[in-house]
Amino acid sequence: MSNKKRLCRIIKVVSNAEIDPNEITPENVYLNRRNFLRGGLVAGSAIVSGSAYRFFNPATLRTDLRASITASSENSASGSADIANSYDEISNYNNFYEFSTTKSAVAAKARDFVTRPWAIEVGGLVEAPGTLSIEDLLSFEHVERIYRMRCVEAWSMVIPWRGLKLKTLLETVRPLAKAKYVAFESFYDPAQMQSSFAAGIDFPYVEGLRLDEAMHPLTLLATGLYGKPMPNQNGAPIRLVVPWKYGFKGIKSIVKITLTETEPPSTWNIFAPDEYGFYSNVNPAVDHPRWSQATERRIGELKRRETLMFNGYGDEVASLYDEMDLKKYF
Repeated sequence: MSNKKRLCRIIKVVSNAEIDPNEITPENVYLNRRNFLRGGLVAGSAIVSGSAYRFFNPATLRTDLRASITASSENSASGSADIANSYDEISNYNNFYEFSTTKSAVAAKARDFVTRPWAIEVGGLVEAPGTLSIEDLLSFEHVERIYRMRCVEAWSMVIPWRGLKLKTLLETVRPLAKAKYVAFESFYDPAQMQSSFAAGIDFPYVEGLRLDEAMHPLTLLATGLYGKPMPNQNGAPIRLVVPWKYGFKGIKSIVKITLTETEPPSTWNIFAPDEYGFYSNVNPAVDHPRWSQATERRIGELKRRETLMFNGYGDEVASLYDEMDLKKYF
């Protein structure tokens, strides 16, 4: 079997958290019902469980008002629920410093960003290295999940992502026994992007995960949101999504994935290691040196809410860090 065919083989991994796609409301229902929900006039909508992840399939959704009500234990206590942010909110409030340091300016500046052709080189400590086009990656089995996204700047969103499990891709290249980490590198072209950043970070942007984090079924290579292709400003054509970590771990516009034996560099950790740790797990007990992480501002809401440990995904991921001091390895 050729490397390309081997890399493109689809591996089915069924999750216990998978639910009937008909139980999730489509975008138009999300957007039309958010005001009702926030006003307390109706009881149900598509929400994110505090400890579980949810799936939806726009191609097979019913367009009625049926919805799932699965409030988390944390949110149930306060009577609140996590409502997906609108497409406009998600696509017009962006951190993507290659284009702009102003969140509201990224969408316009990234409008003409060229994402075809596109390829990702996958290599390092693997048995079957290779280069995959975006079309190859789109041929992998995709899932659609609604995740919280918590920014280290203490704001948050709820985003319906579409993508492939990073685990699926890594299993096709077959990591060697020595592989312990996964390194990522983003695309950078000064002709299409700004050539410098006043705060001093270097481009291309780089990130990394421990191999067990990368292989976790929650970790996605996202290719779209709200059932649509990934907007340029959100990291087109493919980006990393790790929902229990701060958003800057979600490297955008990926062009290279390398498996390594040693901890790879991470852009913000290089820039300010006392402020941005390699792990960057959401932890309300560990403040940023310049602000508290105990609460967050959900985009579209007036009141701040309490930040959840591991962004609410502790039941799934806390065991990854059983032997670690999470204040030391922040």
